[in-house]
Amino acid sequence: MMLFLKILLAHLIGDFVLQPDSWVQSKNLKKYSSSKLYLHLLVHAVLLAVFLGFDTRYWLGYAIIILSHFLLDVFKIWTQRFRPRSRFMFMVDQILHILVIVLVVSFYEPVMVSFEGILTYKMLLLVTCLVVVTFVAGVVVKVFIARWNPDVIGDKDLTKDKAGYIIGILERLLVFVFVVLGRWEAIGFLIAAKSVFRFGDLKEPRERMLTEYILIGTLASFGVAILIGLAYLQLVTMHA
Repeated sequence: MMLFLKILLAHLIGDFVLQPDSWVQSKNLKKYSSSKLYLHLLVHAVLLAVFLGFDTRYWLGYAIIILSHFLLDVFKIWTQRFRPRSRFMFMVDQILHILVIVLVVSFYEPVMVSFEGILTYKMLLLVTCLVVVTFVAGVVVKVFIARWNPDVIGDKDLTKDKAGYIIGILERLLVFVFVVLGRWEAIGFLIAAKSVFRFGDLKEPRERMLTEYILIGTLASFGVAILIGLAYLQLVTMHA
């Protein structure tokens, strides 16, 4: 595990701490001829050598990681022609980097994966509650408040509010966590914060319907998350 953490930390520092935006822009603009691409690889090589303590036992893994990093960066640069600044490609790139690290580490330190003790009642209950509070509850709340949905108010098309959907998932997840941890004051702070950001600019009379719709949705979302959190605590207690 220590070997994995060392290599992972070297990767994270190289990709997110010691890679300025100007380097990324240079790679996207000049592609393979950018000097920043090779400087970026040099930074990774130095970091990896430092974190591995210049241990020659890891020379093969060292070479695989640097070479794969170069190939993955070249592939990502190549895809920029078709999908510039793609969030999907960013995630794929990082997942592949970590997968290479896992494979290299498993070569030196064989990983024994065991699911024994994972699929317990408490774990299954927690996963079920998380699925319900994030995705299922979103559909339930949407159906519940559909009668107040103004659809389109002014230039606001609520049916395409993807940001609102993601905010709903995050807020219910946070409320669930706060209930499980018993931090009720944090829920009050979350409601107050959302009220400021979401309702602060809704003062015009023509936007009253939109304000009411968002408020109903927020209270329903929080209410469902609280009930699921309380149900989880009660079921865990009963099974203890």
